[in-house]
Amino acid sequence: MVKLRLKRCGRKQAIYRIVAIDVRSRREGRDLQKVGFYDPIKKQTYSNVPAILDFLEKGAQPTGIVYSILRKAELFREFQVYFDFYEL
Repeated sequence: MVKLRLKRCGRKQAIYRIVAIDVRSRREGRDLQKVGFYDPIKKQTYSNVPAILDFLEKGAQPTGIVYSILRKAELFREFQVYFDFYEL
């Protein structure tokens, strides 16, 4: 099963990549594809929308934090993709 989760990149400052990764892999393990990044200090996000939607259509599950990041970026509202398991 594939998940969309955060992968830490910064050594001193925390900067995270949003990656599609196998569930059995570690947080810093080998990812399938990098689909965006998130900077919690500057509150910046970049997301590759077609790649994210492609993984979601194939059955990838976003973690709670990634789901909230994508929801704040209005990805789900724009493309009208709704998930019942993350009703917030």
